[in-house]
Amino acid sequence: MSNANDPAPSPIGLTKAETLIEALPYLQRYAGRTFVVKYGGHAMGDPELAHDFAQDIVLLKAIGINPVVVHGGGPQIGAMLKKVGVESKFVDGLRVTDKQTAEVAEMVLSGSINKELVSWIAGAGGKAIGLSGKDGGMVTARKLTRTTRDPDSNIERVLDLGFVGEPEHIDTGVIETISAAGFIPVIAPIAPCADGSTYNINADTMAGAVAAALNAARLLLLTDVAGVLDQSGELLTDLKPGDIDQLRQDSTISGGMIPKLETCVLAVEAGCEAAVVLDGRVPHAMLLEMFTQQGAGTLIRAG
Repeated sequence: MSNANDPAPSPIGLTKAETLIEALPYLQRYAGRTFVVKYGGHAMGDPELAHDFAQDIVLLKAIGINPVVVHGGGPQIGAMLKKVGVESKFVDGLRVTDKQTAEVAEMVLSGSINKELVSWIAGAGGKAIGLSGKDGGMVTARKLTRTTRDPDSNIERVLDLGFVGEPEHIDTGVIETISAAGFIPVIAPIAPCADGSTYNINADTMAGAVAAALNAARLLLLTDVAGVLDQSGELLTDLKPGDIDQLRQDSTISGGMIPKLETCVLAVEAGCEAAVVLDGRVPHAMLLEMFTQQGAGTLIRAG
């Protein structure tokens, strides 16, 4: 019991308490739910941000949310290919992947990056298990097909990207078993095709498919931009799937943001409650997005 002689609470202490109270309804709403978090290759280059990311993931697990991490590693793959003398080629942002490139991608993604992420989470006090789509038959891939239209002849032709795939089927049993046992799944976007060939999958695409299969409460795509910006540079905080085509037509969105938003729409339409594009360079951006009224990124959800 306090009395008149007790010191008054500090403004900083009151602010921290108010922050916790603000988070309470969100903590209640998401308890027991699943968040799928895509963590990109560029963000991994900053040790301080990596430490913040690991803390956020461990905190989510500690408060009763089941985080599932899907990671990329494009810059790291590129660096390794350069080291072994293999030139990288890209079509529409996707790496053309021959057999040698696929082997390097698997070595980097399933090996060094995956285990580094697991160790970061362990360093923050969590327990993580590194996986790829190959483990436990978790993901079956199919070859990704892309077409392009010649601007002169207007003839459409099929692009062969090599061993680049997309998820065809996801068995959520492995993920759910690991999560229920108190561990955090950390998934590399590598998966076999039905014929046994190994395919490299875009990490955004893999994360979206996993989020849909798990009926996740949130798909969080950490990027190197604030989110989706309008033509005045202001953050668009709330979008519906139907808004994306209009934003593309008027060139509000372009380049790499287009496939990210397409992934968000596919995930939301296939069972994920909502998807968020947010800036992974902002310390604790996930927590600001999920547990504050203001949020921190662009939310995409069904109408």
